[in-house]
Amino acid sequence: MNSTFKAVTKDIEIAAGWQQKYRQIMLLGKQLPAMPDALKVDDALVKGCESKVWLYIEFDHSENSLVLAGDSDTRIVKGLLALILALYNGLTPEQAAQINAYDEFERLGLINHLSPSRGNGIKAMVDKIQTMAEQKR
Repeated sequence: MNSTFKAVTKDIEIAAGWQQKYRQIMLLGKQLPAMPDALKVDDALVKGCESKVWLYIEFDHSENSLVLAGDSDTRIVKGLLALILALYNGLTPEQAAQINAYDEFERLGLINHLSPSRGNGIKAMVDKIQTMAEQKR
């Protein structure tokens, strides 16, 4: 787990109860910079998400790391996307392959509160990142 993810999840970890965790996720979504419209293309749309989610994945050859950007048309999904981006951004493909995002969401106490469609959306986002990481390994 990288230091960015630890910093981003600190407030979620100490939040007492789902309402406070939800509030922290919503705040993360507000802080996520809007993705430029030029990157919101069909190839960037994540299939399997009920909401519209765009995920831009690039590989920085000089740093051997993944560079991610994303956006969503719903606030809660944008917050969940911010968590996923913090988890994977800047990792090498090898490091990204070792991450189990589901375990991290479980550790944060989020899985039980997400609807099945949101859970499927998270899986679709992570699968897209893992596929890209695998291609670069």
